[in-house]
Amino acid sequence: MSRILAIDYGQKKCGVAVSDPLRIIASGLETVPREKLTEYLESYLDVEPVDIIVLGLPYHLDGNPAQLFGEIKNYAAELAKKFPAVTFAFQDETLTSEEAKKIILQSGARKKKRRDKSLVDKVSAVLILQQYMDSIEKR
Repeated sequence: MSRILAIDYGQKKCGVAVSDPLRIIASGLETVPREKLTEYLESYLDVEPVDIIVLGLPYHLDGNPAQLFGEIKNYAAELAKKFPAVTFAFQDETLTSEEAKKIILQSGARKKKRRDKSLVDKVSAVLILQQYMDSIEKR
């Protein structure tokens, strides 16, 4: 079975997470500068079979799309042209960064590690992926 990859798309950096081949466990993979994300995905997909890429979509608490919503949709369309064999999906990422910060704090990480935005992005991508996998399991 192929992996599922998830992206927490940000203004400067993007957290990336991936499932195991059996799609049971979501693991943080990397935090990549946004301008290098496509190149990173090309390299990763050359080595690992991925058939679904999930992008987190940001919403405000009132349910309206947040600032990067349109940019993420456009980026997914670009990726779909570049990787026609991959299915693209979206997952609501509302409050994943806040939840990621709580998880990092609860892990006992030192203060310096807790302030590492790259770690927050990676954990957010894991949360997006896990929520997506949970939602497809219920179908």
